[in-house]
Amino acid sequence: MPPQTILITGASSGLGHAFLTHYASLPTTHTIYALDIAPLPLPHPSASPTAEIHFHTADITSTASLHTVVGSITNKTASPHIDLLLHCAGIRGLVPGVVSAQREEGRQDVAGAEAMGVMDYETMMRTFEVNTWGAFNVVRSFLPLLSSSGRGRGLSVDGGRGEGREQAKVVVMSSRMGSLSANSTGGAYAYRASKAGLNAVVKSFSVDVEDVTFLMVHPGRVESGLVEWKEEGAMSVEESLGTCLRVVEGCGRGDSGKFFDRFGEVIGW
Repeated sequence: MPPQTILITGASSGLGHAFLTHYASLPTTHTIYALDIAPLPLPHPSASPTAEIHFHTADITSTASLHTVVGSITNKTASPHIDLLLHCAGIRGLVPGVVSAQREEGRQDVAGAEAMGVMDYETMMRTFEVNTWGAFNVVRSFLPLLSSSGRGRGLSVDGGRGEGREQAKVVVMSSRMGSLSANSTGGAYAYRASKAGLNAVVKSFSVDVEDVTFLMVHPGRVESGLVEWKEEGAMSVEESLGTCLRVVEGCGRGDSGKFFDRFGEVIGW
């Protein structure tokens, strides 16, 4: 495998930071572009002797912000391309006023902060803006660098799982909560709807752009900055990372447009 150039959104926390730390340590990684609206935490991930980490402060909902990053990559690189894009940025869609009230009362009720009775327009629209529009904005903005990744570089592409892994790949962190068929508990109105929309967006990219592989992955319920409390049954980012990596690295062109859990099982829409 030739040296990889990787772009990671949401790189300052949670699973995005775990992906950054992992890929920065690999000798096959050449360059990582780490994007987040918040700065990288200290200490910064240590890179292998072959890897460079370039951090960009970026708002994924702003096309101008992302185009600035694209311009920086294009202007400073002799052969600008991205081999792997990991989109990890997102928000949970909890109503801020409810969260504040719970904090003051010493309560921790995630479901209560996203329930039907408390959901409001501002929270719903903001969640769509970040989770659905943000995913579309990221992929569309960097698509020219992804589409150029496999051209003229001697990269093989074919059609089965575990094969053609050198074709440019986009992996979007989705959620089982975005599956309509898997919804048996209700609630979580903003988050569920925004992730269902995200899945529709990525599926359309897989149809419209044949020279890039697009995957949606449910990483499990992970301890992250999406909520300020640890949810029941939440796992560490390290536990989720280990299984997600097998999906990211094991899927090929024939899997483009599919929605997987972290064990590689297909999730119904």
